[in-house]
Amino acid sequence: MSWRILLAFCAVSYGLKALGPMLAGGRRLDPGLNRALELVSLPVLAALIVVQTLGDGHRLVLDARAPALAVAAVLVWRRAPFLVVVLAAAATAALLRLVA
Repeated sequence: MSWRILLAFCAVSYGLKALGPMLAGGRRLDPGLNRALELVSLPVLAALIVVQTLGDGHRLVLDARAPALAVAAVLVWRRAPFLVVVLAAAATAALLRLVA
């Protein structure tokens, strides 16, 4: 990917982000729509994490990142502090790569 294309994508992204409040004009969203948007954000983020961790183009990759993601998921579920989650996942991946 060239730098020009990347910069163009950045400009379009920021432009769309700025366009939203201008079109809304200070109006509040319908509570039902607001709740739906809140519910959509978490699954989209989770899908992005899984695709970036387990995907490699068009194939599934199961390496040290998969168990590290599982460790992170369990720690998040148990409400561990963010730093603990990150360090535990990184340590899991590092130890598995060292052993393998």
